[in-house]
This record gives sequence, structure tokens and C-alpha cells, in this order.
Amino acid sequence: MTDAFFALDDEWRFTYVNERAEGILRPAATSEVANDLRGESIWEAIPEAVDTRFHDKYCEAMATQQAVSFEEHYEPLDAWFDVHAYPSETGLSVYFRDISERKRLEADLRRRDEVFQRVYRVIADKSASFDGKIESLLAIGSDALDTDYGALSNVTDDEYVFEFVHPTDGDTRPGDTQPLDETHCERAIVTEETLVASDIAEDAPDLTDRPGYAEQGIECYVGTPVLVDGDVYGTFCFYDDEPRRVPFSDWEVTLVELMGNWVSYELERERRETELSRQRDRFEEFADVISHDLRNPLNVAEGRLSLAREEYDSDHLHVVADALGRIEAIVEDTLTLAREGRTVSDPPSVSLGDLATESWGMVESEAVDFTVLDAGRIRAAPDRLRRVFENLFRNSIEHGTPESDETRENTAERGATGERRPTLAEEDTGVTTVRVGRLDGRGFYVEDDGPGIPEDEREAVFDPGYTTSESGTGLGLAIVARIAEAHGWTVDITDGTDGGTRFRFENVEFV
Repeated sequence: MTDAFFALDDEWRFTYVNERAEGILRPAATSEVANDLRGESIWEAIPEAVDTRFHDKYCEAMATQQAVSFEEHYEPLDAWFDVHAYPSETGLSVYFRDISERKRLEADLRRRDEVFQRVYRVIADKSASFDGKIESLLAIGSDALDTDYGALSNVTDDEYVFEFVHPTDGDTRPGDTQPLDETHCERAIVTEETLVASDIAEDAPDLTDRPGYAEQGIECYVGTPVLVDGDVYGTFCFYDDEPRRVPFSDWEVTLVELMGNWVSYELERERRETELSRQRDRFEEFADVISHDLRNPLNVAEGRLSLAREEYDSDHLHVVADALGRIEAIVEDTLTLAREGRTVSDPPSVSLGDLATESWGMVESEAVDFTVLDAGRIRAAPDRLRRVFENLFRNSIEHGTPESDETRENTAERGATGERRPTLAEEDTGVTTVRVGRLDGRGFYVEDDGPGIPEDEREAVFDPGYTTSESGTGLGLAIVARIAEAHGWTVDITDGTDGGTRFRFENVEFV
């Protein structure tokens, strides 16, 4: 028998108590009867148990002659017990186990779950600012770790700068600085590893001569380095002026590292968005220059060309017209590339299939079959999505289908990607089918059955200016990539179902 066990007669007197039960019951009994429980009434020996669930359940079992089982906390011993009581006409047999450790673990797991849920709700809140999220995470961490203080720091040269602090009304304020070598955080920054010290004097005695311990009295610390693009940005840490009674547990350290990693990710994302914004601003400025400074002389040249054609009939003027037309196309595509890069906010719900069909009608070719498979509805700016479809469809039609004899002599066929391919005289291969459909995950595709594109060139086709055609601007697929980016989508290239090329758009919101 591994459980504690005792037996009572029909007068509630102990008739038997095993050794394990004695170890639990004797501390709970009154001093007068603590030396010998047998023969004593349980309610007189342990009066604190009267009017508790233990008393009620034992009485219920005797009254109904039905066994009872329950779990209950006994306040005087601050312990949880799992109890099974079996009645008979002559008394009651009780088996019980101390389950305090199990209950403690269950409560700890519930607490961990609640903490991680709070963290998730904060970082998933799209309406909250980055500053607000940091302040919330510091508050959650301080509460979960039972520390009075938390901070996100930035290290500039040898200066430790407090960017965010908890509590906000404490002695330390955002913007305060101190020499890095006076802080405990320097250890985490230099090693690029989490520093865990429940008691600085015991866990990291070499830090006790620093002002952080000797003057500021920080005796408890856990902090993880924040890395941005591989470089140490600062630390995300929690600390207290009292040592902890128990060491930081593994899950508590994991909590700090999880929050620190999220901060790293957000700072990296913010840095990338800032750089992309600068690039877009520069590109838009460049586009404005092209639009204003180039279009005026272009208009003058086109006007003079028209007058010259009225006076002369020369093949040279046809070449000039082609050149001016190419300049006009470059200007238009450059302006489009600049405009389409702006982020799409709150896009409406649109039918992917209807927009694709509508766009096909603008570039339709009798030589190519067009099919829309199950596509569904997505969140997208309709005008921009039309341009995506039209650009991809035109590439398939213009560069992957049979050409006239005159064109065949001077140009090479290409697939939907714009890659240079053999002429039809060399290889009788062209695009005969264009499909639009939904991917298994959150995405859709546009594919053709043309010659395809080598894997080592698939990323380059999205670069502005990439072209294998003497007449192309090299901006068509760059515009497609820019529109996808503005929606928050990703786009890549794979092989199509029947060979050829498939453009895959993923991270698309379906409705």
C-alpha cells in the first residue's frame, strides 16, 4: 500500500493509521492527542477539519453507504489531497495521497499558458503601435518573472541607452544613459547570450564590483541580447533590487528570449521598411524627373517628326519614330513602377476569376486558350491586379506564340517570363494555353505552357531593366513584383503544369 490509509469506526474513532498517514495526520492533530491517534475521534483530534469538504464527504459516505472520491485543499497544512473513502456498517476506510506537487505543476502550467497567451495577444494586435507593444511586454514580463523593473536598451558606442522602461514612473526614464561597462547587460551583449542570475552574488559574483550592483543595488537579473541584422542592438531585460527566492526556471528564461526575439524581428522589419520607403521615395523623385524633364522635349521631337513626315518620305524617319515610341514606353513604365509600389491599404474583396477574365479580354489572342480554374475571392486593389494579369498575359501572347514571317526573321520567341528563346524557324514551340488558378495554400498562380525559364534566371526577371528584347523596357515583370509587394504578397517562378512557366503569388488573403 503506497497511499496513506486510516480506518474509523461508526463513532468516527481511529481504529488504524498506517505510517504514511501518521506522517500527514500527526502534524494536523492537536498536541494532546498527537502522540496516539488510535481511539481518538477524528473531529476532536483534528478540529480544523470540521465544516470542511473532508467532513462533509465523510459524512455523506457514511449516510449513503456509497464510496466518495474527491480532491481538496486542506488549508492548515497548505496541501492538496486526493481522497477515496469507502463506507461500511462498522465504519469508514480512507485512502488519500498528497497531490500538492501535481497541483502546483498544474497551476504553473496554467500560469505559463496565460502568460504566453497575453504575449501573443499583444504581438498579434494590429491596432497597437510598436511602442505600445514594448511597454505591454515589459509589464507582462515583470509580472510573470516577479521583478520590479524591465527595460529595452540600445547600445551606442560604449553608452547604454534606456529606450523603454517599466515602470514608466520610476527613477529611470526613457533616454537615460550610463556607461555600458557599469551595467550587467554588458555580459549579455559581449557574449551575445542570455544572462541569467537569480542572485548576482551567487550566480555572477564577478559583477558585484560594478555600479549596477554596488551602487544601484541590482541583485537579480535576466536579459537577452537583441540582434538586428546580425549586430547587437541592445538588450531586453528584467531586474530587481532583491535576489529571487528560487532560480529562474527554464520557461521563464524562454519567455524572455521569446520576447527578445520578437523585438529583434520587429526592429529588423522596421529597418527594412524604412529602407524600402527611402528607395521608393528616391524612385518616385527619379520618375518625376523623367516625367517632367524628359516628356517636354519628347513631345517637341514627336511634333517635329510629324512635320518632317509631311515634307519627306524617308526610312530614317521610321527609325526615329520607333525610337521615340520606345522612349515613351520607358517613361510610362517607369511612372507605373513608381506608382504601383505604394502600399495597398484596406483592399476590397474581388473575384480573382472575374478580374482575370476581364483582363484577358484586353489582350486576347485567338492563338492561345485561356482557362480560369477554381480561384475564389481575395483582398486586392482591382486596378493593380488587372495590371498584374495584363502584364503576364501580354508576355505570353507577344513572346510565346507563333509570329509573322517578318517578325520571325528578326526576333526570338520568349516564354511568359521574357526569356530569350529560339525562333520558330529553329524550334516550333509556343504558348498555346494560359491558366489562372488557386494554390493549395493562401495563393494563386498564372501559368503558360511555353518554353519556360532556367532556374538560375528566375529571380533576375523581376529586376527593373531586365530584358532580352531589343524593343522591351524590362519593367513589365518588375511592375508585377512591385504590385505584389504593395499587397504584402510574395511572388516566385516555378515550372508550369505542362512545362512552361508558373508565377506563384502567396500570402494572399482569401475571403
